[in-house]
Amino acid sequence: MKPAAAIAGLLLAVPAAHAADVSRGADLYGRHCVACHGAGGRPVLAGTPDLSRPTALLKPDLTLLAAVRDGRGAMPAYQGQLRDRDILDIVGYLRTLR
Repeated sequence: MKPAAAIAGLLLAVPAAHAADVSRGADLYGRHCVACHGAGGRPVLAGTPDLSRPTALLKPDLTLLAAVRDGRGAMPAYQGQLRDRDILDIVGYLRTLR
C-alpha cells in the first residue's frame, strides 16, 4: 500500500474526537515499550530513538501510529497486539515526557 493511501486509511479508522488517555498510555508503555525504549523514553537498546527528546516526536500522531502498527527497524509490528486507540494513548503519554 502506498504511504498516502495508508495515511488516508488511518484517518478513516481513527475517530477524530478521540482524546488520548495519558494514564492508560503510561500503563501500556510500561507493558509494551519500556524494555527497549526505557523509562521516560530514554533508550535501553542501541539505535532505539530517544523518546525523551522533543525532536523524536515531531511527527504527527498518525505517522507515529503507523510506525508502531507496522514496525520499524528492529521494532516489531504491533498490529494485532495493540489497537489504534492503545497506540494513540501511548503517543499521548510520550508527548507528556517533554
